[in-house]
Amino acid sequence: MSSRFATYDDRNAVEEEMPYEARDLPKTLYGFLSRTAERFPNRPAISFQLLAGPNDHATTLSWQEFHERVTETANLFRSLGVGPNDTVAYLLPNSIETPVVLVAGATAGIVNPINPLLDATQIAGILRETGAKVLVTLKAFPKTDVAEKAAEAVAEAPNVTHIVQIDLNRHLTGLKKFIVPLIRPKVKARHHAKVLDFEPATSSQKHTRLDFEDVQEDRVAAYFHTGGTTGTPKVAQHKYSGMIYNGWLGGSLLFDENDVLMCPLPMFHVFAAYPILMSCIASGAHVVMPTPAGYRGDGVFDNFWKLLERWQCSFLITVPTAISALMQRPVDADVSSLRTAISGSAPLPIELYNRFKAATGVEIAEGYGLTEATCLVSCNPVDGMKKVGSVGIPLPYTHIRILNHDDAGNVHECATDVVGEICISNPGVFPGSTYTEADKNHRLFTEERYLRTGDLGRLDADGYLWITGRAKDLIIRGGHNIDPAEIEDGLLSHPAVAFAGAIGQPDAFAGELPSCYVELVAGADVTTEELMEHARQNIHERAAVPKHLEIVAELPKTAIGKIFKPELRKMAITRVYNAALEGTGAHVIEVVDDKKRGLVARLSRENCPDEEAVKARLGEFTRPWEWV
Repeated sequence: MSSRFATYDDRNAVEEEMPYEARDLPKTLYGFLSRTAERFPNRPAISFQLLAGPNDHATTLSWQEFHERVTETANLFRSLGVGPNDTVAYLLPNSIETPVVLVAGATAGIVNPINPLLDATQIAGILRETGAKVLVTLKAFPKTDVAEKAAEAVAEAPNVTHIVQIDLNRHLTGLKKFIVPLIRPKVKARHHAKVLDFEPATSSQKHTRLDFEDVQEDRVAAYFHTGGTTGTPKVAQHKYSGMIYNGWLGGSLLFDENDVLMCPLPMFHVFAAYPILMSCIASGAHVVMPTPAGYRGDGVFDNFWKLLERWQCSFLITVPTAISALMQRPVDADVSSLRTAISGSAPLPIELYNRFKAATGVEIAEGYGLTEATCLVSCNPVDGMKKVGSVGIPLPYTHIRILNHDDAGNVHECATDVVGEICISNPGVFPGSTYTEADKNHRLFTEERYLRTGDLGRLDADGYLWITGRAKDLIIRGGHNIDPAEIEDGLLSHPAVAFAGAIGQPDAFAGELPSCYVELVAGADVTTEELMEHARQNIHERAAVPKHLEIVAELPKTAIGKIFKPELRKMAITRVYNAALEGTGAHVIEVVDDKKRGLVARLSRENCPDEEAVKARLGEFTRPWEWV
């Protein structure tokens, strides 16, 4: 279809048609899905492959079937005591049932997707924080510990009354289907929740209509936890209106019922749940999920181009780490159906953009969104001018301001190209109530409507947004948020460590990797290897264990004794870039803080015979650099 989003004028024209509130949009998610099921009952809605082969068995639901499954599942949740203010959590990889549970949970009550890569203690913390009554998870299955973690977590979350288990075995065929029950892992249950099987439990419910009133008003319908932090997680609240806004954007600007979206991202993440699933609900497009683990599934990267050909995908929804892995494999299939790729969750290196375009003939449009805003904020126009390295222009009805807040609480608007905090207002922002905990919303808004994102950036003369850094110190590893405090606390529990400063160091594959610098207690004697072993034992989240750990004589500190992280970032950029430049003759002389671009590496070209090699190597990273 032709895009209505090629230029800034197109964006403004959409806004000028009418105020957003005047648009004829459903009030509830169930109403949103019902419209699509009526318009395209027999068109494919969702397809899922348990195995990654281009000829492996796939399960597909039409929009009518998807609607029926959502209806019976929502009826099941109501029968288990879930009302509009109660929570249905799910701890699931991708499967045909996952989007069903997402929409049904938000129809019967409040749905709470949980990342199955977290450990049982963190999962239990989220279940308690959201007061979940029902947990939907996997039945024990080979090669996954999700069922085990769920049982452990529920033992620590007495508020959960029912566990509903999905058996992936129904997606297998042939001999494998018979083998699984024989080798299924045993899970010890120490909890008191009642356990049900998803298939018989939902099939016994009415699938033609809801047993309860779908009250026609906006309300909180989802809780998404942000990042993988320890202690009490931050839980963002999403309303029907925000979910529908994300879907409306995709459905009115990008996709129609003929589009096929390849989505190898997890349905516990806002990127998959909203810009993808909601856009398909809005437009009638078809979403394809390869393997429960998406990109991380066995054989997905090796078969990826053939999978795109099998499903005739027009859109690829991706992240920079996945593009990097795909570029290490030849394009061994006909991918001419592909119109564009949309990348989010972390900055995209220019070199990756160029390689992808050269290999596929397709451009990547980079976008920006965040859990706190339900998701979408800006995007490079799919059919218009893309500024590689920027995250594009604000989407219709989204307003971005670059502001500086001084210590006295005064707010200053930044001029064009001046870096400040990115603050946003749109129908996905829930002013004053972004998080479930009132304390966490304190000082989160400017003028009571602009969400302070904690990201630093600038708007250029054409209105394109550039992200230059983060005011909050989060490390973003392949789109996954890591709180540096978790790494620091883990290391500070070692008696020899006096101070620890964790930052994200540049990485060509993951965007950032956690690294940590430590200062020892006077007279202490400990090796880096001993501290790394301590980190592995004491940092709860595998992804947060530092990839680089360095003992320094003294950490850089501010006048009030706080660890000065920008200096640590400069040290890390110098070390990582010099390693990447080895053999080229070039090296980093210094890293400077540029007001417009953030931290910039400055290189000496004195002994460098091949400047193209330098461009290729440093083009794999997202941080800017320049010759001196």
